[in-house]
Amino acid sequence: MKDKIIIDTSVWIDYFQKANSDLSNQVYKLLSQADIYVPKIIIAELIQGAHSEKEVALIKEFIEAFRIIGEGIDTWFNAGSLSYTFKKKGRTVNLTDCYIAVTAKEQNCSILTLDKHFKEIEKEAGIKLITPSVK
Repeated sequence: MKDKIIIDTSVWIDYFQKANSDLSNQVYKLLSQADIYVPKIIIAELIQGAHSEKEVALIKEFIEAFRIIGEGIDTWFNAGSLSYTFKKKGRTVNLTDCYIAVTAKEQNCSILTLDKHFKEIEKEAGIKLITPSVK
């Protein structure tokens, strides 16, 4: 059985911009060796960051190659609860990232991300992160 992985928006942006060849190689390897899951919120983030209609069209074609995942009945509730847990500790964690973490846990996926605050989320949410290849 292949590993199940969510590639976070931060990695996709780097990958599309070819900003880091080591990370691009890691993503390329994962694309061929793992099952890539894409939460709908990541699609929205990618489209939001597009610079042209052409980029939006490319994103639409791109996402059709992966398993698009939605939320379960309690996903948003659990994401809000995770965010609230951080708030009680005096930390602000983006609700979108909490949602991605909760979705990863529900789908039994690891997350590849460049966002350093996911280390903190990893401990609280019980998710598994993949270390990005960056120099």
